[in-house]
Amino acid sequence: MDALLLHRIHFAFTITYHYLFPQLTMGLALLIVILKTIAIRTNNERYNEAARFWARIFAINFLVGVVTGIPMEFQFGTNWSRFAQVTGGVIGQPLAMEGVFSFFLESAFLGLFLFGERRLSKWQHWGAAFMVFLGSWISGFFIIVTNAWMQHPVAYRVMPNGGFELTSFWGLLTNPWALIQYSHNMSGAVITASFVMCAVGAFYVLENRFPEHGRIFLRIGVIAGVISCVTQIFPTGDLHGRYMAKHQPAATAAMEGLFTSTKGAPIVLMGQPDEQNKRIDNPLAVNKVLSFLIYGTTTAEVAGLDQFPPDQWPSPLPLLFYAYHIMAGLGTYFAALMALAAFLLWRGKLYTTHWILWPLMLSFPLPYIANTAGWMTAEIGRQPWVVYGLLRTSSGYSKYVSAGNTLFTLMGFMGLYTVLSILFLILVYRIVHRGPVAGPAEASPQSAFTS
Repeated sequence: MDALLLHRIHFAFTITYHYLFPQLTMGLALLIVILKTIAIRTNNERYNEAARFWARIFAINFLVGVVTGIPMEFQFGTNWSRFAQVTGGVIGQPLAMEGVFSFFLESAFLGLFLFGERRLSKWQHWGAAFMVFLGSWISGFFIIVTNAWMQHPVAYRVMPNGGFELTSFWGLLTNPWALIQYSHNMSGAVITASFVMCAVGAFYVLENRFPEHGRIFLRIGVIAGVISCVTQIFPTGDLHGRYMAKHQPAATAAMEGLFTSTKGAPIVLMGQPDEQNKRIDNPLAVNKVLSFLIYGTTTAEVAGLDQFPPDQWPSPLPLLFYAYHIMAGLGTYFAALMALAAFLLWRGKLYTTHWILWPLMLSFPLPYIANTAGWMTAEIGRQPWVVYGLLRTSSGYSKYVSAGNTLFTLMGFMGLYTVLSILFLILVYRIVHRGPVAGPAEASPQSAFTS
C-alpha cells in the first residue's frame, strides 16, 4: 500500500474509534437534563438516581473521548501537514474554540455535577447538568463547523502563498452546510443515547432488577428515540440530501449508484455496484423516487457519474454505496422499532411485552454502526478532495512520512485502543451491574470509580 492510502486508513481508524464515545455523551447530556428536570418537577428521587447513574457512564465516555480525540489533532501535523499548513488560517479557530468548550466548560461542570450534589441546591445541580449539555453540544458544533468548511468552503480567500485565510468568522459559523449537518449529527447522537438507555432499561425489566428504574429508562429512551428518529429522516436527512445533491452531485450519484444521468431516476434499495462496467448488479429499485426526493417531482433529471470525469469520482465508490445504504437502512429500522415501542408505551403494554423488549435491548450497537456509516458517507463522498473543490487529498498529506512509519503507528494505535476498549467495557459493565441504586457503601458518585 502507498503512503496516501495508509494515511487515509490511519485517520479513518482513529476518528472512527474516537467518535464511538462523543456520540453517546452528546446524546446522554440531553437525556440527563431531562431526567433532572422531571426529578425537580415531580420530586421523585428515582429520577435523580437515574440521572446519577447515567452521569457515571457519561463521565467514562467523556474521559475516553478526550483521550482518543487528542491524537487526531496531532495527526493534522504528522500525517496531513500540507492540509494543516494551507487551511490552518480557517480551521484553527473553530478547533481551538472546541477545545475551550470541551476541556473547560464541559469538564468543569461535569465535575460539579458528579461530586457537588451534596453542596449544591437542586436547581444549582440542574444548572450543572445543563451546562454539561450546553458545553458538549457547543463543542460538537465547532467540530461540525470545521468539517462543513471542508465539505462546502465559505468565507475564505486565497493568500499569495496558496494558503486559505478566513474572511468572516460569522460566515464560517453560519455555513448552511454546517447548520444542516449539525442538526443531522446531533439527532443521530440522541438516537444512540436513546437506544443505549432503552437497552439498559429493557435489561433491567427483563431481569426484574431495578424494575422502576428500568421503566424510567425505557420511557425516556423511547420518547426521545422516536422524536430523534423522525427528525433524523425529516427534516434533517431530507435537507442534507437535497443540499448535497446541489453542491456535491458526484457524491450523490455515487451514493445512489447512478452511473448514467436519468429523468425520473429510481432509488436503489439494494444491489452491488460494478464500477468497471458502470452498473448496479441485482438491483432492487423503486422507479422515479430519487428524482422526487431531490427535486420534488418524479420527472426531474438527476445527474449521474457520466457527467463527471472519472478522476473526480468518490473513491472507493463501492464502500461509499454500501455505507450510505447501511445508514439509510438502519435509520428506517430505528424509526419503525421506536414507533412500535412508542405505540406500546402509549397503550401501557411496553413493560410487559417481551417481544419488543428483546430487540430494544439487543439493538443498542446498531446506532453506532449507523453513525459510523453516515460519517463514512460524508467523508468518502467528499473525495477526491480534502477541501471540496480547493485541495485534493493527494496534495494534502505528509509526503515525507513513509508508508512504513504510518503502518507502524497504525498498528500501535490498534493495540493501545484494544486495551482501552477492554478497560472501558469493564468499567461500564460494573456500573450497569450495580444499577442505579447506591448501597450503604456507594453513597457518593466517587465510588463508581474508586471501588
